[in-house]
Amino acid sequence: MNMAVNSPRFYCPIALAAGARTDLPEGAARHAARVLRLRVDDALTLFDANGGEYSARIISVERDRVAVEVLAWRDIERESPLSITLVQALQAGEKMDLTVQKAVELGVKQIVPVTARRSVVRLDGERAARRVEHWRGVVASACEQCGRNRVPAVAALTGLERWLSQPPAAGVLRLMLAPGAQHTLATLPQPAQETHIELLIGAEGGLAPEEMAQASAAGFIAIRLGPRILRTETAGLAALAAMQCLWGDFREEVGMKAEMGVNHV
Repeated sequence: MNMAVNSPRFYCPIALAAGARTDLPEGAARHAARVLRLRVDDALTLFDANGGEYSARIISVERDRVAVEVLAWRDIERESPLSITLVQALQAGEKMDLTVQKAVELGVKQIVPVTARRSVVRLDGERAARRVEHWRGVVASACEQCGRNRVPAVAALTGLERWLSQPPAAGVLRLMLAPGAQHTLATLPQPAQETHIELLIGAEGGLAPEEMAQASAAGFIAIRLGPRILRTETAGLAALAAMQCLWGDFREEVGMKAEMGVNHV
């Protein structure tokens, strides 16, 4: 049996338990059989978003059906200590897919897509619902790739002004990017571990003045990321990475390497 250390990972939102035999979900089975060309006895890692992951092996492969035996549960989590919701205005083309994918890799807990005044893309009704389901698929695939066993939620698409009109949760730290803002992440006090962070990113052209005023009235603090103006597909990801460096698990990794005497030039 080929129990490779870096075995392919699959999100399986079905009941998983050590010793069980089950079929992979249709999409996962198709990818395993047709794309990866996995065979009987090949090793897999499965996760159901309820925590931890399962080692498994393939016991049969057909055209669009892959049966597996679940071997053992592993108590492994790769979640950030930061609880971050990315409130992202709709982006044109494939930018939104890229932002969603990379935000998952950077540890967000939730993604809230919103339609802003300067959003080039406009979605409503069935088209909006289909896009949200598509982004949820992007999230699941990103978790498979990056090792997360918890799948971030993607909220239903809504208008930014409507979302801002809702009362925030108690104790939330609300941040929005704005060129020329007085504050930077480094000037803010480090949030307590239990603090939830909401990060608001505008569309192409940024947030409209009216949206910034409403966000400010709703408790959002304007921050800048250096002297340059970042595109919408860069801004949110740069801010997420900076927060992980200052307050999150990027900082922990650096600390661990320093303790081990590992240096980087």
